[in-house]
Amino acid sequence: MGRWALFSAISVVGLLLDQASKLYIHRSMELFQSIPVIDGFFNIFYIRNRGAAFSFLSQASWRLPFFIAVSLIASAVILVAFGRLRNDQKLAQASLAMIFSGAVGNLIDRVRMGEVIDFLDVYWGNHHWPAFNVADSFICVGVALLALDMLREERRAKRAV
Repeated sequence: MGRWALFSAISVVGLLLDQASKLYIHRSMELFQSIPVIDGFFNIFYIRNRGAAFSFLSQASWRLPFFIAVSLIASAVILVAFGRLRNDQKLAQASLAMIFSGAVGNLIDRVRMGEVIDFLDVYWGNHHWPAFNVADSFICVGVALLALDMLREERRAKRAV
């Protein structure tokens, strides 16, 4: 599979999973409804986030154009960075596609609704991680894989010297 085909496949799968899950939650649950999945650890909890992670800037009047601009710029930077990767950097290619997919998934929500649908609620006792969604998961996993690839590249460069 060519590098742009891989990028496209991962991006499309990520976007479909993200948008389908958000649509399902929106159509099947009431806002703020919670469904326990694993008692004491995980719920499906329908909430909308006007801000970024941890509701960052959710009350700022300029938040929407700011988040849309940041998403567009990040997406463009990802495309440029992807274009500069070597063909053998499959892990970096996959990770950038995942990050791109997540950024575009949340961008679609912001453009369409002015906010992002979140519904994955992980917690321990009374300590809840902020609710998130599939797009956020793709971004986090993509960043972790990209960090792993960077470590691998550093080792490879040291061996080549």
